[in-house]
Amino acid sequence: MATTEKVLVYDRIKGVKQIPLEEFYTSGHRTCQGCESATVMRQFIKAAGPRTVVTGSTGCMYVANTSYMTTPWIVPWMHTQLGAGGSSAVGMAAGLRALMRKNRIPQEKINVISFCGDLGGGDMGLSGISGALQTDYDLLIIMYDNESAANTDIQATGLTTWGAQTTFSPVGKVQRVTHRRWKKNVAAMLAVGHPNCRYVATACATFPPLDFLNKVRKALAIGGPTFIHTYDPCPKGWDFHPRYSHELGELGVRSGLLPLYEIIHGEVLYTYDARKTAKGRIPVREYLSRQGRFAHLTEDDIDYIQRMVDEMWDEWEIPGVAPFRGTLRVSA
Repeated sequence: MATTEKVLVYDRIKGVKQIPLEEFYTSGHRTCQGCESATVMRQFIKAAGPRTVVTGSTGCMYVANTSYMTTPWIVPWMHTQLGAGGSSAVGMAAGLRALMRKNRIPQEKINVISFCGDLGGGDMGLSGISGALQTDYDLLIIMYDNESAANTDIQATGLTTWGAQTTFSPVGKVQRVTHRRWKKNVAAMLAVGHPNCRYVATACATFPPLDFLNKVRKALAIGGPTFIHTYDPCPKGWDFHPRYSHELGELGVRSGLLPLYEIIHGEVLYTYDARKTAKGRIPVREYLSRQGRFAHLTEDDIDYIQRMVDEMWDEWEIPGVAPFRGTLRVSA
């Protein structure tokens, strides 16, 4: 049954039994055990359906999806270069529009989805995504964020959490914490900077249940260029047992460190509002302590991260999106 939400009509998945059974991302991939990014791939194509073309930038999900002349994709799929997620999506959407205009293919809705990692989307490919969001083509860009360049042995990116140990930020005797950049707020940056983009969202593949599936369907239904940023726990890069991937995603959201929201026609709607939950935010310690990449942090380090999260939710004008009462301040 269709659901209307902020003048947005889409085919909402209301329960687990309504999730499509047919698989369009299936056997043949080489992802690590417990890989949440593989769950993102499987879910977004389930939500989109068979009338979809997919393009993916270089990254761990490209390597995992093309090993030994195999691919898990049932739908048409194309690899593109590391920073070309936005431009490849525009090219595919423009090509489909031209073919339909010339009556080379039937006039029908064909979903165009481009996926890229946090390095390929949030760093190297950011300008291309910005350009894509300024077009009028129907396309969806999904940035799967495992907070590292996982394809090349876990280097830090602009979206790596402060203090995390990576191969670019090893723990040392002289400097214990070498990664001192706060996580880049990509979804909010794109939403604020591209007012014509009708839909921007953040998501976690498994928490809250069905949330990501429905956000994909909203993005595809609203029309025009859209963007979703997913938080993907990575057992290899974050140093935890693969069986706890789903739990780590939930802890990150419930701690408030990974804010979940969607911006529809410029209006922010929180999927999980860490200000209004019955039990409040859980301490970030519960999230950080489950990961080996944070094992070197001291009490002062954890307190610093907690203060930053509290400031984001308690002082920002729009928590998780606009830090006018956080890092930015209005001049008197």
